[in-house]
Amino acid sequence: MNTANKITILRIILIPVFMLLLATNAVWGRVAALIVFIIASVTDSIDGHIARKYNQITNFGKFMDPLADKLLITSALVMFVEQGTVSAWVAVIIVARELAVTGFRMIAASSGRVIAASIWGKAKTVTQIIAVVAALVFTLDLSAFGLPDLMPVVTVLMWLAALITLVSGIDYIVKNRDVLKNNADK
Repeated sequence: MNTANKITILRIILIPVFMLLLATNAVWGRVAALIVFIIASVTDSIDGHIARKYNQITNFGKFMDPLADKLLITSALVMFVEQGTVSAWVAVIIVARELAVTGFRMIAASSGRVIAASIWGKAKTVTQIIAVVAALVFTLDLSAFGLPDLMPVVTVLMWLAALITLVSGIDYIVKNRDVLKNNADK
C-alpha cells in the first residue's frame, strides 16, 4: 500500500463524512461538507501526481482512483436531488455517462488496452467539481450578507456540467469505438 493508494483510500473514506455533513441541512454542516468536498477533490490531483512522480502506479490505483472520483460526484448529486437542489435529470445524465464509460473501460481493459483521459474528460471533472462547490456555497442562505438568491447560477452550472459530461462521454466512445467492434468479433 503506497502513498498514492493511501490518499485514494482517504478520499473514499471522506465520501460518507461528506454525505453525513450535507445531510444535516444546517449551515455548519454545509460549510463542513464544502471543506470535506474540496479536500477530497484536491486529493484526486495529489494522488495522481504522487503516483506518476514516484512511480507508484498500481492496478489498485488504476481501478480505485477513478471509482473514488465517481463515488464522490455521485454522492453529491444524489444528496442534492434528495434535497431538491439539483434536477434528477442532471444526476441521471452524469451518472449514466460515468457508468457507460466505466463499462467501456472494462471492455478495453479485457483486451489489454488502457484508454487515457481526454481533454473533454478533464473538462468534465472540473465542471462537475465547480458545479458541486457552487451548489454547496450558493444554497446557503446568504441574504444576511445582502446577496441575492444564487440558485439560478447553480442550475446553469449543473446543466453545463451535465452537457460537458455528455459530450465527453460521446467523444470517449466515438474515439474508441473500435474497442466495441474488436470485442464483438470475439
